[in-house]
Amino acid sequence: MARTARTAPARSTRTNRSAPLTRAVRGVAASAVVVGLCAGAVACGADAGDDDKPEHRSFALHGRTLTVDSDDSALELVVADSGEADQVEVTRWFKGSVVMGGEPKVTWDMKDDRLVLRMKCSGVVADCSAKHRIEVPRGIAVKVEDGDGRVTASGFAAPLGIRTSDGSVRVTDSTGPLDLHSADGSISAVGVGSRRVRATTDDGSVHLELGSVPQLVESRTEDGSITIALPRETYRVTTKSDDGAVHVSVPRDSGSTHVVSARSGDGKVTVRTAN
Repeated sequence: MARTARTAPARSTRTNRSAPLTRAVRGVAASAVVVGLCAGAVACGADAGDDDKPEHRSFALHGRTLTVDSDDSALELVVADSGEADQVEVTRWFKGSVVMGGEPKVTWDMKDDRLVLRMKCSGVVADCSAKHRIEVPRGIAVKVEDGDGRVTASGFAAPLGIRTSDGSVRVTDSTGPLDLHSADGSISAVGVGSRRVRATTDDGSVHLELGSVPQLVESRTEDGSITIALPRETYRVTTKSDDGAVHVSVPRDSGSTHVVSARSGDGKVTVRTAN
């Protein structure tokens, strides 16, 4: 007897739309959790100052110039009161956390008198902060190349050069030649006796207070005010502001050997006698 052919059940042609939707919901939920972790934290914004167990290390210095190469750290440079004449002492504070990313870390290394400071901090939510205090032997010239971070320096009689891409620069109690630059940040030099000062910033104010008569002062900002306070003396002064008032109250003489230049693209320019 002939068997009746059985027809296979028809397969459903509907697509499983719930799977991608589920993945999307999960992605949104994960993002919400990450944002919630930051929003709900008491201190969402790491502060290296909260590190109560800073690390310390000594580095050998072979020449007469130290170069500090930092990518993302606040820097404090001081002249060592004591210690070895060929040793650079560095103290490091660090706080960091990463959600859905690699473990945050900081590194330091010295090669050919170049101190290299690096911080690795990346992830969906990366929150890190580093600070270094660098004690330099007396008489050593210093060059600083900082990517992102505030730089302060005090006590230098040797030449000091500081360049930062994003951060303010402040120098105090120094007598050596100064060359200071910030691409985005203010510059101040207060209580300095330097004979030569160059201070430039693309975006920020410039404030200089000199305790002794300088030979040359050059200052420039594209967007910000400039204030220069000088000891009583006669100066050859050149000033310019494309959009701002200019006020000069120091004695002027076009033949003076004490030269002062102040130029602002957008901001007030003041050159006055120190109080």
